[in-house]
Amino acid sequence: MMPLHLKRVAYPVLIAVLAVAGAALITTPKTASVAFAEAAPADLFAPVAAVLRHPRCMNCHPRDDRPRQGDDRHEHLQNIVRGEDNMGFVNARCNSCHRDENNDFSRVPGAPNWHLAPLSMGWHGLGDSELCTALKDETKNGGKNVAALVQHMKSDALVLWGWKPGGTRAPVSTPHPQFMKELKAWADAGAPCPAAKP
Repeated sequence: MMPLHLKRVAYPVLIAVLAVAGAALITTPKTASVAFAEAAPADLFAPVAAVLRHPRCMNCHPRDDRPRQGDDRHEHLQNIVRGEDNMGFVNARCNSCHRDENNDFSRVPGAPNWHLAPLSMGWHGLGDSELCTALKDETKNGGKNVAALVQHMKSDALVLWGWKPGGTRAPVSTPHPQFMKELKAWADAGAPCPAAKP
């Protein structure tokens, strides 16, 4: 047991230390994760939208029949077009060149089931509100509810290729584990969409 004369010194010192520590916690700038956790529900889609707009995603989500290439998103060379099933046209099918993995010799990228997203899932030029609405629209996204969208972005081999595209191609800038946390936070909040800008 601490003697009374020591208690009279120790307790005020302890209280002062706790007060200083508390003030430091209050004045310390918020970390990105704290700020994200405190974001308004409609703001939770912003980091998801940033990933969906990366060239690795957008090149396969055009709003026309022309797939895109490269970080500058130029139209696919060799006059490649969508075709009726999103896998190219007649003698220029996607899988004629794009196999299940990258070809290091020809530098042609590859992943299982290489194809364009349906025209209904074209994202180019959409604002956050429109992109969010289109993403969740089961009549446009292949019948996927929000849980299925999360699973799709978690495990689909073609989607995951965007984070490991190989060669000199820039991967999606947000690491996949971080993206999944952000995607799940949005989904768990009810997948709210931001208001459309006037």
